[in-house]
Amino acid sequence: MRRAERENFTVASAVLGHRCQVHLMAIYGFARLVDDIGDEATGDRNALLDLVEGELDSIYAGERPEHAVMSKLADTIWACGLPPSPFGRLLEANRRDQLVTRYETFDQLLSYCRLSAAPVGELVLHVFRAATPERVALSDRICAGLQITEHLQDVGEDHARGRIYLPLEDLVRFGCTEGELPAQLRSASGQALIAFEAGRARSLLSDGAPLARTLPVRRRIAIAGYVAGGRAALNALQRAGDRAVRAQPGRRRRGFAAEFLKAVIGR
Repeated sequence: MRRAERENFTVASAVLGHRCQVHLMAIYGFARLVDDIGDEATGDRNALLDLVEGELDSIYAGERPEHAVMSKLADTIWACGLPPSPFGRLLEANRRDQLVTRYETFDQLLSYCRLSAAPVGELVLHVFRAATPERVALSDRICAGLQITEHLQDVGEDHARGRIYLPLEDLVRFGCTEGELPAQLRSASGQALIAFEAGRARSLLSDGAPLARTLPVRRRIAIAGYVAGGRAALNALQRAGDRAVRAQPGRRRRGFAAEFLKAVIGR
């Protein structure tokens, strides 16, 4: 949980009050747990994900699981009436990561984002008691934008794990190759590739930004914080230029206020 302060997910949770903070951190804990299994665990990762799924099933059967993170999640699921499908999609995203390491097209990448990122936004809306189909659709756009932003920050780290989340058709378009990708991102063509994908992420954030104005003020502030955090990270990538492949830009305060004010009014 100490890692939460470094994640876009919790960028605005302080404004939401104790109840929401507790429940959002429980969801964060689950998402972090399955991501860490999918990315870092030794041994049979699919078997470990099956164990998590078994504990999730036990929660929906009314039983308290043994794992500390899952026990906290149980309280949140029961208190908020959270549906099981978003958790199942998060598990499926990490199972897919064990099999799929490349995405040919941007549409394929968006399909992955619907498993790996969109469920978190949907669960947040359920905690807010505001999960209508229209709001979930807007949230999906925000979450995809945030996920793609994270991929852009983590190109080198992902490449070291044998994964490339930038669409392969775009690598070809900008004259980059899989094997030399981190080094090539320091070139003009590599920077053009990053700028192109950043533009897509920014458009997704803008498409979803109207979600904020459909919510009460504290929830609106939180959603605006998520959107502004993503935009600030994209701005940091742009400022970093070819240094972005050597050090991931953190959240930057410069320009955040302007992005936040724009996001509060749903822009």
